[in-house]
Amino acid sequence: MPEGSGSTLLRPLTRMNFIVEVTGKNAAAAFTEVSGIEATVDMIEFRQGNSNSLAPIKIPGLVKYGNVTLKMGYTLNSGFSQWIRDCISATRGAVPMADVKIQLVDISETGVTQVSESVGQGGAVWVLKNAWVQQYTAPELSSTGGDAVAIESVQLVYESLQMPGEAEGGAGA
Repeated sequence: MPEGSGSTLLRPLTRMNFIVEVTGKNAAAAFTEVSGIEATVDMIEFRQGNSNSLAPIKIPGLVKYGNVTLKMGYTLNSGFSQWIRDCISATRGAVPMADVKIQLVDISETGVTQVSESVGQGGAVWVLKNAWVQQYTAPELSSTGGDAVAIESVQLVYESLQMPGEAEGGAGA
């Protein structure tokens, strides 16, 4: 980077974890892997019957969101575990939808720090609006693993996405 450009060179983040909080449920847990945060806009091809062109025009359609998979070492966090149980219970009433905040944190020798200074005002935070647990996978139970960590997996579905740096109620809401 040229000197005097006004920009600073940022070191790459390493050994990242994600803190996941469920709004209004007093539930939070640390995850080592988050995948599937995505948004896709359908493309609609349209051609008017009286058009001189044989090629259709392309217009944006519905926005669709992928399922998010969270993986963590088995935890006894009662608030988060209770929300999972509430979502997958066969006897539940209404689906316990909640906003889920996924925050990137950097783990270094000095401890855990939030990644916010370099990623805009809101920091490295994704908010899944009206999310609920679609699938829970218990840790693989094997006595031959020795020192293997028991990994739980949770798959969330959600209605809209607030991206890092986006104001509350922004484009994804």
